[in-house]
Amino acid sequence: MTRTPRTAVALLALAAVQMATVARPLSAQDSSSRRVIAPFDTQHVHKTLFTWRDAALAGGFTALTIAMFPVDKHIAGQLQNPNTQANRFFDNYATGVELITSPGAFIIGGGMYAIGRWGGHPNLEDLGWHGTEAVLIASAVTGILKGTLGRARPFVVNDTNPHDFKLGGGFRSSDRQSFPSGHTTTAFAAAAAVTSEMRRLHPETVWYVGPVLYGGATLVGLSRMYHNKHWASDVVLGAAIGTFSGLKVVRYSHTHPDNKIDRFMLHTSLATMPNGQLGLMVSLPAPTFDGP
Repeated sequence: MTRTPRTAVALLALAAVQMATVARPLSAQDSSSRRVIAPFDTQHVHKTLFTWRDAALAGGFTALTIAMFPVDKHIAGQLQNPNTQANRFFDNYATGVELITSPGAFIIGGGMYAIGRWGGHPNLEDLGWHGTEAVLIASAVTGILKGTLGRARPFVVNDTNPHDFKLGGGFRSSDRQSFPSGHTTTAFAAAAAVTSEMRRLHPETVWYVGPVLYGGATLVGLSRMYHNKHWASDVVLGAAIGTFSGLKVVRYSHTHPDNKIDRFMLHTSLATMPNGQLGLMVSLPAPTFDGP
């Protein structure tokens, strides 16, 4: 690799470190008497959805995205160097991490939710659902931006014109869905949500869970660049959207445990109906009365 790709790797790694550092501990409780999750410290519960740390994180991502625009073309060209592309190890790792991300993130998250839901493991259920929820929200935001901005993928313009945008073009052709990177968005959304949940459940594990998950998400972004599907700035913006989605989903869910989505997804169970068939039962907290 030449100096420029190494610089790109270093910048993306720096972004991953920034995410793991800026994200503050989250604690939570559940209001249902049927579900028992990890204890929480009321002094560390953030009722405010957006904080100054979010502004710092957004500023860092914005600066990094802008910094990537002038070097998008050169980085793409270097990563498509015949010697780099001929490396079987790079090709296999890139394909592997992409599959783990999509559809892997949905399969893993959905599996954790199902096992937790019907196996009687509320913390696992919580972890699986919020990870999946973060990925769904991040993917929706990314999809809208892809379609609206209509940026041509590197392979479409032969790595020569990273500034080829066409308003609404992404809704008509997948070749114009480069900005931002969907795989990167998914990877960072899952990393942010799972790290936040693990911080609540097992705070002592964050020191290695965070670097592993964010580091893996960074590799996903690099793999998309290696496969010539995205520019470097696509990857940085995707990382930003994914990180914010994961952090906000977990923060909101555990500071507003009675939100309608969680009340439905985390308060359901299978039950035998009068006709002998299995049905979905929704269990809500019993109402309280303060008086007449």
